[in-house]
Parts: sequence; structure tokens; C-alpha cells
Amino acid sequence: MTSIDDLFKKPAAPSNKRKLEVSHDPAQFYKSAKHDANGDAKGGTHATVEDEGNEDDEDLEAGPALPPDEDEDDPDDEEGRFFGGGVDKGTAAALEYIDKRDAEEGQEYVAEKFDITWVRKLALSFEKKINKNAELRAKYEDDPTKFMTSEGDLDDEVKALSILSEHPELYAEFAKLGCMASLVSLLAHENTDIAIDAIQILSELTDEDVLASQDQWDILVNAALEADLLSLLVSNFSRFDEENEADRDGLYNSLSIFENLASQTAIASRIGTECAILQWSLERIQKKERPVAQNTQYAAELLTILLQASPSNRLLLLEPPSKTNGKANGSSTESTNAIDTLLTLLSPYRRADPSKDSTEEEYVENIFDALTVLMDEAAAKQPFVNAEGVELMLIMLRDGKMAKPRALRLLDHACGGIAGGVTCEKLVDAQGLKTLFGMFMKEKKVDREGLEHLLGIFASLLRYLPADSAGRIRTLAKFMEKDYEKIGRLAQLRREYSSRVSSVDQQIKGEIQGLSAEERQEREYDDLSRRLDAGLFVLQTIDVILAWLVAEDTGAKRNIIKRLAERDESLQNISQALTEQLEGIEDDGGSDSLGQKEMLSTLISFLK
Repeated sequence: MTSIDDLFKKPAAPSNKRKLEVSHDPAQFYKSAKHDANGDAKGGTHATVEDEGNEDDEDLEAGPALPPDEDEDDPDDEEGRFFGGGVDKGTAAALEYIDKRDAEEGQEYVAEKFDITWVRKLALSFEKKINKNAELRAKYEDDPTKFMTSEGDLDDEVKALSILSEHPELYAEFAKLGCMASLVSLLAHENTDIAIDAIQILSELTDEDVLASQDQWDILVNAALEADLLSLLVSNFSRFDEENEADRDGLYNSLSIFENLASQTAIASRIGTECAILQWSLERIQKKERPVAQNTQYAAELLTILLQASPSNRLLLLEPPSKTNGKANGSSTESTNAIDTLLTLLSPYRRADPSKDSTEEEYVENIFDALTVLMDEAAAKQPFVNAEGVELMLIMLRDGKMAKPRALRLLDHACGGIAGGVTCEKLVDAQGLKTLFGMFMKEKKVDREGLEHLLGIFASLLRYLPADSAGRIRTLAKFMEKDYEKIGRLAQLRREYSSRVSSVDQQIKGEIQGLSAEERQEREYDDLSRRLDAGLFVLQTIDVILAWLVAEDTGAKRNIIKRLAERDESLQNISQALTEQLEGIEDDGGSDSLGQKEMLSTLISFLK
């Protein structure tokens, strides 16, 4: 660090630099100080040495100037040299000017208050910009130069609406003033850039990250839907040129609006019925691209979201192909079966994997998810079998890597439900038992999720394959072969998962001691979640399979009783477990719940 003494030393050599001439205009001096990148507002006070060419070195003065005589009247040094301002007159004037400006700015600045008055002013300005632009466009239709300025003003006004996302308490007033409808109407604006900016604002206002209450969100969204938001969004797709980055962003933000709206089941159903987004998504994901574009992946993701959110959307997509409902946004392409389309898109990945953590990998996962959701509908089972979906999934189970666990989950859903019998029969005919039981016996190659799906498939085979059919006999034979080794594996898994669930049950039992009935009821959901995490579902499925085997084969029954006795258990333990399942089924009047109750009641009777 430089010492104080060094500051007052004479430079080693005289300098030929010119002294800084101080401007006596305070405003000019202030500006000069601010705009000089390397400058100093007090630069005029730096000590300098002027070489006058004096040959008498002894006459040169070094160090600071002597203090003024006491009788000199220095206004900047009322209390003496070392108690004065330490600046010259020019710098003092500049500093005084800065202080004055700061004071004025401080008086002028008032924090903007975002309230009803503010949003009304915003709305008025917004509507004026829309009307002025519309008026000038109509008046000077053939001369864009006459309305370009108003177009820019409108674009700026649209972007300014972004601040509303930080104040959702003003959503209701914004919608009440009709501004939401006006904003939606800009999606049809002749200038695509304005439409894109309006789409971006709509995406921001409806985003899940906005801290809006449900009522605030509903008011805003309902106003947008009444203004025909859904159809206008899809109608824009045809004029987006995705070679242009702004247009790509416009499409992306459009899809994000659909995703935001689909968070509500009722709105998700409206999306499916009021616009062609389902069919558009199905067509978009068939676009040949290398690599897969982000918007194509997003289309696959949105398709899955809409199918998950609404059963009616699933049924719409499963409707038989037709020239009427097959057109999305004016497309002349005739619709194809959705199941067949999705399976075709998956077929290249039966042995090859997409790049890890890539957009293509997300794309493939979303197609698997969409198919899996569709498989929960009875109407999807036969098209899946007809499109050779069972055979494709079995190839993936044998040869796939990334696709293997997803194919197993898809088969589980395809075999489930009352209509799952057709899939179960095809699975046996396609030599699927060898593949599935081979995976089941390879303990180290099946994780917890994979085990759940394998057991789910076995339970479906035993439930839905017709009695005395070739498929059922072959399935039962698989459990009996090699001295009942599959039953041994089931008994081993039952012991393992029973121990896990019992441990959690003991913890819960200790925690609820002393709690009131109301407090116990409040934690029922969390306690059930803990039991499921411990493996309750796996344990329940194993008990159902064992009960089926007891009912089907005397030899299997003896083997099961023997293995249960190794832990001092009996068929009564399985009966109690099935009774707990039976009591836990909610009676919603549906065929699935009634069928499940009937099956469990019958199996319990065989265990007595």
C-alpha cells in the first residue's frame, strides 16, 4: 500500500503532460466525469507538475503548496487548510450540481403502485393502442409505412402486460375490463410478431409458477376460453415458419398454454373436443427429423398430458379413422389408427436406443407413456393386438435396453381390465410366457418396478384367460414346471415383502397410540402411502396369484401350504390379506370394481 509520505514526493522526472483544464460549467463537468470510462469525478484535484523549462532546479517547488496566509479570504477553507473542502472551485461546482440532480430525482421518483387504478390505466392504454393500429391498418391498407409506428407501439404495449403475472390479484379486474378478450384477439393479428408476443404473454399469465389462487386463475382462463382461445391457438400453427426462431418460440409457447390449461380435467376435455390439437399432435410427432426437434418432443409430451388428464380425450383419439376427424388445421392427411401410429413410431427402437439424455429419448418416453395411458381403455386392446403391439413389446423385452422396462409396463396395462383377455391370449400365442417367466426367475435383472409389472401380468393371465383354454393350461403349467420353482420364487418374495410391510405397520401402530379417531383419520392417506412404499402392492398381488394357484391345482395347493408352514403361516394368512383388499375397494358402481370384488370373494372361499 502506498504510504502517505510517498503521495507528497516529487515525481522522478518532470512531466510534459498538459494540466487538465477544468470546465467551469457544472452541467458539462458532470457529464464529462460520468461518460469518461476511466475518469474520476474529482480528477481535477490530482497533483501535476508543469515543466516550464526553468533551468534553475533550486527554484522548483516540490510537495504541496504552502497554506494560505491567515488573512486570505478562502471561502472553501473557513476552518483552515486541513479542515476545508480539499477541492477546487470547478470540482465543487460539479459536486454541487450532482447533489442537486440527485435531490431532484429523489423527489420525482415514486414507487409505482400496482392496484386497480394502475390496471385500469394499463387497460385503457392497451385498448387505445389496439384501436389506433386497427384504424390505421384499415385506412392505409396498401401503405404499411403509415401504420408501422402504431404496430411497434402495440407490440411494446403487449410486452408490457408481462408485469401482470407478478400481480395475479389483478387478474379479475383485467378480465372484467375485457382486456383478456382483446389480448386473445391479437392471436389473429395480421402481424405474426404481435401474435407471437401475445401468445408469450398468455403463456406467462397462465403458467403454474404464477402465485395465483384457483379463483384468480379460473377467472382469467375462462375469459380467454370465451374469446375462442383454443381455436385461435391451433389456427396459428399453419403460419408459423419454424425455420425462424421467433416462430419456433411462438409454437413452443402455444403448446405450453395447452399444457397449462390441461391442469384442469374439465378444461382438458374441452381442449380435446373444441380444437384439433389431439390430431395435430399425432400428426406432428410423425414428422421426420434428425435430430428430433424440441417442438416435436413437446407435441408428444402434450399428447400424453391431454390423454392422462381426460378419459374423453383417450376415447376421441381411439375413434375409428375418418376423413372428417382426421384433418387437423386444414391438413388433407387422412387419419390413421392412433395405436398403429404410435407403435410404428416406437418400432425403430426395438433394438436401438436413442442418445442418452437427449430430446429424442424424451420423445420416445412420451410415446411409450401415451400408449400406456391408452391401454387403460377397453377400446384400445383390440387395436393394440391387431397392430402386433404384443409381438413388438416381446422383441423389446428380449433385445431392448432403454425400451425394456417401458415395454413391460405397457404390456401390464394392455393385459389389465375386463377387455384385457384378448391381449392375454395373444401374449401366450406369441410365445411370451417363456420371456416373462425367464425375467421373473432372474432375480438380479428385475427391479422393484419391473417386478410389480411382471406380477401384474401373471395376475391378469390367471384372471382373464378363459377356463380350460389352451392359453390358461399353458400358463398354469409354467407355474408347476421344474418342481414348482416359480411358486418357490413367489413364496420367497412374499416373505421378503411381508417382512417389510410388517415393519412399517409396527412403526405406524406405535405412532398412532394415544391419537384421537379424528387424528388417525387425518393420517390414513400418509400411512397407506408408507405401506405402499414398503411393498404392499407387490404383497397383495402375490397373494392373489397364490390364491389362484390354490384354486386351480391340488399339487400347487400342497406346495404352497408347505412353503407357508416354513414361517408358521397358513392359507388363513392369505385369506386375511385378500379380505383386507376386498374391504379396501371403493364401490363406485363400475364394472371393474364389481369384478374385482367378485373375484376376491371367490378366491377367499377356496382358501377356507
